[in-house]
Amino acid sequence: MADRAPRSADTVSARVPDSTSPEQDEAGGENLKRGLSNRHIQLIAIGGAIGTGLFMGSGKTISVAGPSVLLVYAVIGFMLFFVMRAMGELLLANLNYKSLRDAVSDILGPTAGFVCGWTYWFCWIVTGMADIVAITGYVQYWWPGIPLFLPGAVTILVMLGLNLVAVRLFGELEFWFSIIKIVAIVALIFTGLAMVFAHFESPDGSVAQFSNLIEHGGFFPNGITGFLAGFQIAIFAFVGVELAGTAAAETADPEKNLPRAINAIPLRVVLFYVLALAVIMMVTPWDRVPADNSPFVQMFALAGLPAAAGVINFVVLTAAASSANSGIFSTSRMIYGLALEGAAPTRWARLSRTQVPARGLGFSVICLIPSLVVLYAGSSVMEAFTLITTVSSVLFMVVWSFILVSYLVFRRNSPELHAISRFKVPGGRVMCWVVLAFFAFMIVVLTMENDTRSALIATPVWFVVLGIGWWLTGGAKGAAKRSQLPAGTP
Repeated sequence: MADRAPRSADTVSARVPDSTSPEQDEAGGENLKRGLSNRHIQLIAIGGAIGTGLFMGSGKTISVAGPSVLLVYAVIGFMLFFVMRAMGELLLANLNYKSLRDAVSDILGPTAGFVCGWTYWFCWIVTGMADIVAITGYVQYWWPGIPLFLPGAVTILVMLGLNLVAVRLFGELEFWFSIIKIVAIVALIFTGLAMVFAHFESPDGSVAQFSNLIEHGGFFPNGITGFLAGFQIAIFAFVGVELAGTAAAETADPEKNLPRAINAIPLRVVLFYVLALAVIMMVTPWDRVPADNSPFVQMFALAGLPAAAGVINFVVLTAAASSANSGIFSTSRMIYGLALEGAAPTRWARLSRTQVPARGLGFSVICLIPSLVVLYAGSSVMEAFTLITTVSSVLFMVVWSFILVSYLVFRRNSPELHAISRFKVPGGRVMCWVVLAFFAFMIVVLTMENDTRSALIATPVWFVVLGIGWWLTGGAKGAAKRSQLPAGTP
């Protein structure tokens, strides 16, 4: 990887105009539109912080960590805040960066950009698979006998159609998806607290009370081993937190909107993760929370409110659909950036009439189809979900690490840009190294359980495939040559 200072706005190979009108770039393709407003980017960032992992995976996390799961989510949220701040400083240092991958490629070199870009693409393909698995599980709540492939197939087709229209429609969908998630979680918190103050007794005899957090084996009922095991699924709940950076090229006024979205992360973690799960475990003791289903659904079901449970099931189904929608958006934009740099077929740099990278979008959607097969691979939906989420978590940590390493090189090679930055990383280099050490420790933690260990062992295969692909396509020289061709050239 080459250690290079970021290029200036005049020299970086960016194709993002400041206006929202379609223009032709130097390769003959149209530019991406800055069609996402402040409300879009704020809600996209919030939606990224409320993912399928929280709704679907928190039950298993609670079952292994107990009440200490609250500390698990707080620690992960704290660490990822610094990743987001590093990404924000990099993107605002050069507004011609289309996404986080552009910053990595410019600072660390084309090889790093290739690995980061394709890995991020694969992250969202894998995450999309997990979302489709989760959607199937939620649909089975109403129709247990439905064919496993049907909900996933319908989801894939609907999301493809919606993403082909325009980026503003994506923004609107995510805005309302996020509103639904926020309203549901806030309602759950208030309902749960009301049950606690009323000492509500559920059909199984348990009483809703604050002391449930410490009376069933203590705050760390399964010891340090259970606490560490909680990170395995919990870290997946945060994938997508960097979505605001992926959408940077289509965000109006990024200097104002990106910092707002990033700085709100701590509050989101406290409200949507820590407080929501604390309320769930106050209403239902942690050792009675089902590991194989969403605790957000089961909290009301165990309290004797099945109708409300059905409503919450619809909400978490919406959350999974939102995540899948974000994944399809992210993969298409990442492929677009890779194609512009010659690291993907240049035909994928051609935009549709609505200024959407339709060809890359279609390719990504096709790659989601294997998720329909994964549903039949395990003995349960939750087993398939755990397998997929482990792979996704590892790969996302790789992408987040690229962001941190890029920031460290940026600080070393471009101190003058850092000096004038109005969005500096708190703690600077020290916190970047702390977070990198945390990610390394998380890899060790993933070896503790059989299901996550097997997925971790399989993950390096992806990087072998990437290495072969980079070599076969001529590496940096081949990419540079292809990037000179007009968009759409085979």
